[in-house]
Amino acid sequence: MRAWQVREVGEPRQVLTLETVPDLVPGPDEVVIAVRAAALNFADALLCRGTYQEHPPMPFTPGLEVVGLVASTGDGVDPGLEGRRVLAPTLLPRGGLAEQCLARSAEVLPLDDDVADEVGAALSVTYQTGWIGLVLRARLQPGETLLVHAGAGGVGSAAIQLGIALGARVLATAGGPAKVAQCLAAGADAAFDHRADDIAACVLEATDGRGADVVYDSVGGAMFEASRRCVAFEGRILVIGFASGDIPQIPANHVLVKNYAVIGVQWPAYRRVRPEVVRATHDELSALLRRGAIAPMVPRVLPLESAADALDDLVSGTTTGKIVVRP
Repeated sequence: MRAWQVREVGEPRQVLTLETVPDLVPGPDEVVIAVRAAALNFADALLCRGTYQEHPPMPFTPGLEVVGLVASTGDGVDPGLEGRRVLAPTLLPRGGLAEQCLARSAEVLPLDDDVADEVGAALSVTYQTGWIGLVLRARLQPGETLLVHAGAGGVGSAAIQLGIALGARVLATAGGPAKVAQCLAAGADAAFDHRADDIAACVLEATDGRGADVVYDSVGGAMFEASRRCVAFEGRILVIGFASGDIPQIPANHVLVKNYAVIGVQWPAYRRVRPEVVRATHDELSALLRRGAIAPMVPRVLPLESAADALDDLVSGTTTGKIVVRP
């Protein structure tokens, strides 16, 4: 089979090579999935750089979420799974940017027949993170104001849709007029250009000086600083990631003075520590998808051969929505 391999850390396009490797064999409680669609995430670039929370042994294949057919099952797994189309988080080091990947049998999730492969592949990491962050961690309430940074990307667009589904008023930030328009098209009540606008001032004006009850920040750096200035009393800032590459330092005295909370949201930790949350979240997301309350934005579906270039595009910040590759 063909698989993108990383043999040394660095920027994705420099360290990813498309190679022919042996077909996979599942271990106990594992399945091999014949990949039909794999969604790209910023975390894939961090894996290539060696700066992600996980450090799989080399050579490894990135790709954290796939839709595909169960090709074979390991010891302890119901062989009746074979041939089923499933959604699954992958088991590194054998990720989804390949014709086959590995997954834990307990993490394989059902997918409705009418959900397209590319839509299903985009439903896992960003939407799971969004639901867990907004519902479980921030306890976002109907009528509250949610501020989503980088709202035109895969992470941000998922958070906008989920915020609307949860009854919040949604504000968003993005870089440039086209991406601001994308946030508005996704349903945001207002959107601001972080390249031209004073984000904190815009949010305070839009909320009559109250500020945002919940901030969804996957960017860090200057966006986190803006968030501190415009978070509401008893607000919650969700730390999703640091796409800017700048990890902010949190001044505890400011947290105390404004009485807000800074909350970490790391989806992979739930796979390890509370896997039942992942399955329950999938059920919630599937219900939202069925009734049209969410709809993953997948503007680009590319062949497997384009994965490295597409990942570079994602890192550069020029993309919107989710990028999906298909072997």
